[in-house]
Amino acid sequence: MAAAADLRAELSCSICLNIYTDPVTLPCAHNYCRGCIGSLLDTQEGSGAYSCPECRADFQERPALQSNRTLGNIAERFLPDQLEHQGVTEILCTYCIHSPVPAAKSCLLCEASLCDNHVRVHSKSAEHILCQPSSSLANRKCSAHKRLLEYYCMEDNACVCVSCLMVGPHVGHKVMQLSEASERNKGKLTNNLEKLILERDEADREMQRLQGHRREMEGKAANETERVTALFRDIREQLEALEKRVLSEISRQGEHLLLCLSDLIQQLEMDKEELSRQIHDIEELRNMADPLTVLQALEPDGDTFCDTEEADTEGSEGNKDPTLWDEDLISETILTGLAGIVSSMKAAVSSHKDTDINTEASELSDPEREPLPPAKRKCDTPGSFTLQPVSDPVFGLKVTDMEIDLNTVSKLLRLLDGKNGLSYFTISTKCTRTDHFCTPERFQDYPQALSSQSFSSGHHYWDVECSWGIPYYIAGVAYPSIQRYGHHSCIGYNKKSVGLFRWGNRYSVIHDGKRKNLPHSPTCNRIRISLDYEGGRLSFYELSEPIRHLHSLTATFTEPLHAAFWVSLSDLTIIQ
Repeated sequence: MAAAADLRAELSCSICLNIYTDPVTLPCAHNYCRGCIGSLLDTQEGSGAYSCPECRADFQERPALQSNRTLGNIAERFLPDQLEHQGVTEILCTYCIHSPVPAAKSCLLCEASLCDNHVRVHSKSAEHILCQPSSSLANRKCSAHKRLLEYYCMEDNACVCVSCLMVGPHVGHKVMQLSEASERNKGKLTNNLEKLILERDEADREMQRLQGHRREMEGKAANETERVTALFRDIREQLEALEKRVLSEISRQGEHLLLCLSDLIQQLEMDKEELSRQIHDIEELRNMADPLTVLQALEPDGDTFCDTEEADTEGSEGNKDPTLWDEDLISETILTGLAGIVSSMKAAVSSHKDTDINTEASELSDPEREPLPPAKRKCDTPGSFTLQPVSDPVFGLKVTDMEIDLNTVSKLLRLLDGKNGLSYFTISTKCTRTDHFCTPERFQDYPQALSSQSFSSGHHYWDVECSWGIPYYIAGVAYPSIQRYGHHSCIGYNKKSVGLFRWGNRYSVIHDGKRKNLPHSPTCNRIRISLDYEGGRLSFYELSEPIRHLHSLTATFTEPLHAAFWVSLSDLTIIQ
């Protein structure tokens, strides 16, 4: 049974699921009934491309159908055996009782099947209607009157005989001939068939479209997997290289410090021996009873005995602790390496949505102050900054037309035009102080001002320079809702502003009254401020050679941002 089922599966057309009828072969070696595959190729003709329904192999032109006679002969021999095995027997002549003879016709009146010989001698009257051999002749007669079904009742949708129309339940009903009713219903079937064919063709086109989309999505998924795998592989390689550099620097510092300690220990051992010798000599002099011998020992060659304590004190004060690690160098190496990795990763995914990348987060605070717990990192004041240090070397687009808003300039400052025609503006406390009209936007208590331009989108940067006096200024950004008077109106001393504080030879970042000292020492007087509004990043750079990254912050910006300046004892120029 299993072998027969397997053989039937091999001899069945995958389209109609029946035994092959006139099997043909496609170039991809799959077999189908000639009629089945021909109809399918006809439906694909409008799309301009042909494909095998089993393996989906594509053909630019309609493939030639090669007859497979060997498979056809096997199918023809297999079908009768299957019918016999399933109990499907040939209809035999009713009157040939001695030897079974296949029937050629069946008489509806006699309800008998006839072979060719009995057909020739059978009654030729109109009542004896002959049809193709059938084993269910009783279904063609009325079950009530045993007469042939010749009419179709339109009201009851039933086949009836003549007696049913005269004395049966169908008296007075509208009827028609079976042939006429059959043709009428065939017309309805034709309409339904056309609709079904159209729906099948539409379903086939939609199936092909979805299959094409699925192949496209599979290709995209494979490409994306390969791209992301390569991206993370590159990140791992860069992190491993960075780890090696940092560990190498730690090892180098460790070897250097160990060498310094060894030299120091050796020097101290020598000093200890010398001190022991001097102590021994002094103790001997102290124990001598002869005054002349003691005084002669203290003459020029022995002066060092009296100066030993002073010399030791001076030498100890000049020594530096050799056990100090250069943590700033190690941290700078890590931050610079991570910045390079982030930059290369951003370039690799530039066609995708920017990924929010955060490094170790901490609030700006004094070194002695404990950082806030993670749940309290966000400010409760609406519109306030939430700052976290990150590393971002991207500048953005240069602002070429930045101007100072005259209505915000403190009365302690004066806005100057370039006397030589240069297109820049200067905020300078070296200039003669002049009175300003009181406006709600003007800062009252601190020498500061805002830019007239605001930024609510995009990625921009601008440069400032201190060209006179002792560098003493704050350059940063602020919300327009910053207070204009009182202690909390100072830039960096509220939740509405943040800035880079340059005071002499030191840098700090100030926000909400908290100052974070930076490890960098200034090497030039030009500073660059880079603002990525959508990315929530603010970065400060020193325009030295090469440009040096000082600090970066992340924030959730809720208002437009203005460039903010606080100046004292110097000037500050916006470089156009």
